[in-house]
Amino acid sequence: MQRRFFLAAAATLAAPAVLAQGGPRLTPLKFTLDFRINGQTAPFFLAQARGYYRDEGLDVAIDTGAGSVASITRIASGVYQMGLGDISSLVEFNAQNPGTPMVQAVYQYYNRAPFVIIGRRDRGITGDFKSLAGKKVAAAAVESTRRAWPMVARKQGMRADAFQWQTTDFSARDNVMVRGDVDAATYFHDSAISLFARMKADDLSVLRYADAGVNLYGNAILASSNLVAQNPALVAAFLRATNRAIVETFADPGPSIAAMRQREPILDEKIERERWSVTAQYVGAADTRGHGLGDIRKLTLEQQVDEVVDVFGLKVKPASDAIFNSSMLPSRNERNLPKA
Repeated sequence: MQRRFFLAAAATLAAPAVLAQGGPRLTPLKFTLDFRINGQTAPFFLAQARGYYRDEGLDVAIDTGAGSVASITRIASGVYQMGLGDISSLVEFNAQNPGTPMVQAVYQYYNRAPFVIIGRRDRGITGDFKSLAGKKVAAAAVESTRRAWPMVARKQGMRADAFQWQTTDFSARDNVMVRGDVDAATYFHDSAISLFARMKADDLSVLRYADAGVNLYGNAILASSNLVAQNPALVAAFLRATNRAIVETFADPGPSIAAMRQREPILDEKIERERWSVTAQYVGAADTRGHGLGDIRKLTLEQQVDEVVDVFGLKVKPASDAIFNSSMLPSRNERNLPKA
C-alpha cells in the first residue's frame, strides 16, 4: 500500500508547472478541504481571490472534502498534495501505517478542536455531559467528533456506551434534530450555525469537549511527506499565503466571506459571518497568544498522541515529531493575531 501511495504522490509532484495567461509560470497544487465550502474556511478563498497564492508562484485548486478523516487518505494516495484534516485521525493513520509517515501536519488551523454535542433541552439534556446517558445521539459513521467521544467519557467518569449512536449522514443531521428523531447530535461547533438558524438557542444545550477537560488539537493543514521532502519551499509558500489571509480575516472577515461566496454564491452572508465568529474562537484559541497562529505546544500534542493511542487501542505510538512539522511555518511575527 505504501508503495502505491508513494508512486501516486511522486507522479503528482512531477507534474509540470503551468503557464498563467500573461503571467509567470505557476506550480499547480491540489488542496482538499475537510468538508463543504463555508465560512469555516473562508480565509483560503481570500488568499485565492487576492492572488496571494499566485504571488507565491502557486496555482492552487481548492476542492470540497468528504470529512476531516477522509482528507488524510486523499493526501496519502497522492490525489491531493495538501488539505485540512484531523490531528487525532492523523495519529491513528500513522500508527496503522508505521514507518516513514506519508502525511504530516504543517500548520495547526484549529488550535482547539471545535468538537461539541448539541442536545435538546426538552429531552432533558443540560450542560452536564452525564445528561446524555440513555439518549439517542446522531453522528456520521466516520467523523472525528464521534471518534473522540471516549476521551470525554473517560474525563467525565462515564461509560463510552452511555448513550446510543444513531448513524446519520452529515446533510441530514439538522433535520433529525429539528424533527426530534434524536435527542442530540455531534457537530463541529461552527458547523452548528445551520441548526442555530432553525432552533432557538434557549432550546439547545451545547456541550463542548474542551469544557470536559479534553485538550485536543483539531483540523490542521496537512501535506504529503513526499512534498515536504522534495519541495519544502512550496509548502512554505502555501503557508505564507494562507497565514496572511487568516490574519486579515481576523482583522476583518468581510472580504473573506465575500471571496468564499464568489465560489458558493448561494450561501447567506450573515450566517457565514456568524459561522466564522465561532471558528475564530478555536483558530485563535488562548495558546495562539503565546506561540502565534499555526503552531502547537509539543507537550499538548504528546498528551493527545498518548490519549489517542490508548483510547483507540493502537499498537504503535507515533512520535509527535512525525505528526507535526513546524519547519515551514511563516515567521513568528507574521503569525501574530491582530490586536483587538
